[in-house]
Amino acid sequence: MEKGIVNKIIKFSNVDGPGNRMAIFFQGCNLNCLSCHNPETIGLCSNCGNCIKICPEKALKKDINKKIKWNSELCIECDMCIKNCPSGASSRVKLYTVEDLIFEIEKVKSFIKGITVSGGECSLQPEFIAELFLQVKKRFPKLTCFVDTNGKEDFTQVKYKNFVDLTDKFMLDIKAWDEDEHIKLTGFTNKNIIKNLFYLKELDKLFEVRTVVIPEFLNNKMTIENVSKIIQDKNIRYKIIKYRKLGVRKENLIGINSPTKDELEFLEEICKENHVKDIVII
Repeated sequence: MEKGIVNKIIKFSNVDGPGNRMAIFFQGCNLNCLSCHNPETIGLCSNCGNCIKICPEKALKKDINKKIKWNSELCIECDMCIKNCPSGASSRVKLYTVEDLIFEIEKVKSFIKGITVSGGECSLQPEFIAELFLQVKKRFPKLTCFVDTNGKEDFTQVKYKNFVDLTDKFMLDIKAWDEDEHIKLTGFTNKNIIKNLFYLKELDKLFEVRTVVIPEFLNNKMTIENVSKIIQDKNIRYKIIKYRKLGVRKENLIGINSPTKDELEFLEEICKENHVKDIVII
């Protein structure tokens, strides 16, 4: 039975889509953003065992298959394993079957409007998520299924058909419009991301687009101008996010500060001029 690699589950979240939602964060990412606030979700554990040696509570060990096994009851979340991981990963992950996650959703179904899968990058496990969404729709028809994605994978490919069809709405990151800037920030091209922006909009599957404003480093005006023109007059939220240093790897974006209130208001005005109906500044 296929299993999903899950970094954490937040049972109640009001920032991962509309209403109160269960947010499931999958491990592993296909980008390496300099501005990433949860870099421990990028890599996958190599089972090197370094974390076992430094864990003060002996919450990590190898199982019979020589895979790292995490005991959440012993863990005190000191983050020593994450800080010292040579793979830049987290050993504090769990493998869930679809039935395991359905069991978790069952506990809170009366208190949420839906589930949101995030990451890392959840679209790296499309078959698993498609099956999860299928079971959610069968067993909890009142709950909606949302995907929070960086959009790097090409969702028009056949392998993503069920994944896209079973998703009610997507929340898509547009980090930079200029390809060279995007490569500088993430290490990869944004061609599929822009392609997915148009594709999901035409399918009426786009709930929200998000851009993190990083002054001096990115041409934020170019990005927000182009995106706002594409989503204008649609019921698509544009969330403009203030870059914050907290949680970012210290060696990255040295000397870059958060945008000022005036800078954010200027970008908001661009959205208004392009007839974006729903603008959120955070």
